[in-house]
Amino acid sequence: MPAKRAVDLAGCLILLLLLSPLLLAVAAAVAATSPGGILTRQDRTGLGGRTFAMLTFRTKRSGDLGPTPVGPLLRRYFLDDLPQLINVVRGEMSLVGPRPTGPDDSDHADRARLGVRPGITGLWQISGRSELPWEEMAVLDLHYVEQHWLGLDMLILARTLPTALAGRRAARPVRLA
Repeated sequence: MPAKRAVDLAGCLILLLLLSPLLLAVAAAVAATSPGGILTRQDRTGLGGRTFAMLTFRTKRSGDLGPTPVGPLLRRYFLDDLPQLINVVRGEMSLVGPRPTGPDDSDHADRARLGVRPGITGLWQISGRSELPWEEMAVLDLHYVEQHWLGLDMLILARTLPTALAGRRAARPVRLA
């Protein structure tokens, strides 16, 4: 879908420019508060089943010793996901879509997700995220895969910022019908 890719690139480049001071501040905070790399790479499956390295700011100490001092704050406000803007520029992800799954996941919902690029945000992210049962998350992702269009993407993007500012525990469910 060329229009979606154009919106992804334009939106992503604008976001990278506007958020560059925040990105630098988060990177500096991660580096200053815990030894190790600033970014983590997690293998994920994307469009057509291709594997890619999804980027996030590091929120855990090396050796699985718990969160970094800034990790809980980054996770609460989804700041750890900001490096995924680079994945969008690379064409591995979209701004909006189902969340990417691990390469070993293989249920029906995961196979259906392979028809679209995975996204940084999507229906389940603005609908309650971890408060939703796994089955409802899968239904929301499948609904997106079957019904996605640019207007739905714009609605999801408009609701993402208030959801992120409210933090993980304060998100409210969105009803589709």
